[in-house]
Amino acid sequence: MANKGLGRGLSSLMGLNDIDNIATPQPKQSSEVSVSREESDNVMLISLLDIDPNYEQPRKNFDEDALKELADSIRVHGVIQPIVVTPIGKRFMIIAGERRFRASKLAGKTEIPAIVRNYTPQQIKEISLIENLQREDLSPIEAARAIKTLMTEFNMTQEVAADRIGKSRSAIANTLRLLTLNDDVIALIEKGRLSAGHARTLVVVPSEHQYKLALKGCDNQLTVREMEKMVREFLNPKPEKEKSSVADSKELVSLISNMQRAFATKVSAIGNGRKGRIYIDYFTSDDLDRICSLVEGWMSEKFLKNDDE
Repeated sequence: MANKGLGRGLSSLMGLNDIDNIATPQPKQSSEVSVSREESDNVMLISLLDIDPNYEQPRKNFDEDALKELADSIRVHGVIQPIVVTPIGKRFMIIAGERRFRASKLAGKTEIPAIVRNYTPQQIKEISLIENLQREDLSPIEAARAIKTLMTEFNMTQEVAADRIGKSRSAIANTLRLLTLNDDVIALIEKGRLSAGHARTLVVVPSEHQYKLALKGCDNQLTVREMEKMVREFLNPKPEKEKSSVADSKELVSLISNMQRAFATKVSAIGNGRKGRIYIDYFTSDDLDRICSLVEGWMSEKFLKNDDE
């Protein structure tokens, strides 16, 4: 992906409005690392042994293959863009450019061009977060956590964070939504098994059901659109086809009607034309006696007829 540059907010914060048009590298200076603003506008060659990474760097994982490719380029062309460091005692800490620092060590270099600037601890953290976010070097979850940290620690709204990073507010909101997902789903994103696009479709799903659905979309088994469709169907299942009822059988409806007239009481049925139950209601003892008499009369009549035969 093309480098988007440092952006308005970060450039002003770092005081590097024209980082690509820097001065010619100067020889390594003395062990005194406190530098003035005028001196820091130039590039210094600093021993890699004197530089420490930023331990609050939001990016935790570096692609080994990409680092090797960068190292190969550095062996041939050197470091084109200097890293940015700040003095910490008699050493330097990386503010921007840890990937170039790592690749330089891999390439067997002993020194690296760097711009040295004095920053407050707050500026160091803010710059580190914004620099990584603007260069899109972070995984989706790393980016979401970095944005949340930026907003929380520096009291930024989504609009302000979007302006500082150089992204739209909707992009910031979509990235932050990933942090609302179930922890197991977040782990799938971190492992690279579930893309941010697939994961965002699960935000509207209750937490306890997210992981099961996520597994169906892992490793690009489904496209994002297919995942969206699956989620819609999960949230809005089609009603089950109604089973056939008494009303579906004309013969059964007719039988119930005839029995109601014969017994002079309520008769009902559950089921369908194949199987079910018939209920004959009685409301008084007289009702029961009358129904029993009718049944006994029909049974006697039937038995007498069979005996005659």
